[in-house]
Amino acid sequence: MSIPVVRTADGWWVESGTGRLHRVDTDADTTAGLLADRCAVRQAAARAAADPDAGLSVGQAELLSPVTTPCRVVAQMVNYRSHAVDSGFDPDTVPPAFFRKASGSVSGPYQDIVRPRHVRFLDYEVELGLVMGTHLPVGTEVTDAALSRYVAALVLANDVSARDLQLPKTQFYESKSYPTFTPLGPRLLLIDAADLARLTDLRLTLKVNGSTRQESTTTDMIVRPARALSLLARFQTLQPGDVLLTGTPGGTALKSPGRLLTTLAALLPPHKRWQKFFARQQANPHYLKDGDAVTARIASDDGALDLGEQRTLVRTR
Repeated sequence: MSIPVVRTADGWWVESGTGRLHRVDTDADTTAGLLADRCAVRQAAARAAADPDAGLSVGQAELLSPVTTPCRVVAQMVNYRSHAVDSGFDPDTVPPAFFRKASGSVSGPYQDIVRPRHVRFLDYEVELGLVMGTHLPVGTEVTDAALSRYVAALVLANDVSARDLQLPKTQFYESKSYPTFTPLGPRLLLIDAADLARLTDLRLTLKVNGSTRQESTTTDMIVRPARALSLLARFQTLQPGDVLLTGTPGGTALKSPGRLLTTLAALLPPHKRWQKFFARQQANPHYLKDGDAVTARIASDDGALDLGEQRTLVRTR
């Protein structure tokens, strides 16, 4: 059974179904340490179940990212069929790919997203994060049956992206690694094998100023978690507390210009090609602007698995 845990400056708390927080009696100051102290988490969960209206109101607490840093933040690229179509790829042939984000980009679930002044096209990507509970050595083959041996928790993420840096440079690290470009939380949802068997029930939703931009279920994934971890483990080790972001559905501000325009653009020198592309993007109203309110949520439709809701404001530095 899943257990929702949140983090404040004062420590770790189990959240009851009534929105009350019950302290986890642990000395852990990192996510890895908390995941190693599951006994303390289960004891707090038992207290929350016995007296769900006791404890601190979640509205009184300032929640931090439930994933502590430093940690590895790895992400899958173009891993939803709808996003592949939006991006101009064939979902049946797009190859699996990964990239890294700096852990300094991790921020809390209600913290402002800060857009550097030189970034013109700021985009959003709601994503499901898998939080590792056990060392994943290079060479590991992960099966669906063994997934719970490695993945201890789920977390809601927004993979914020500076598209005008990402595309011309053809690399992701800078464009996705600025501070506050990876809001995580509010909950660290500790899960077991039965919960992981229901991953395809999760619905991802992102809204900007109340308007729905992204909505899909994880059934749209191209490479599912066990296979993704096996592919990643060919070259990358992961440790407890590290996070794998599993891709985003369609609906981001960035979309492929279409086959004809892409073919014509290929005839231009690279600097002219990007100049024309971003000139067209100026008319796209979906990129994030100063003052935009972004809400993101991941949960199963029956509420049995609920990662909570992020609420962040965009501001320009």
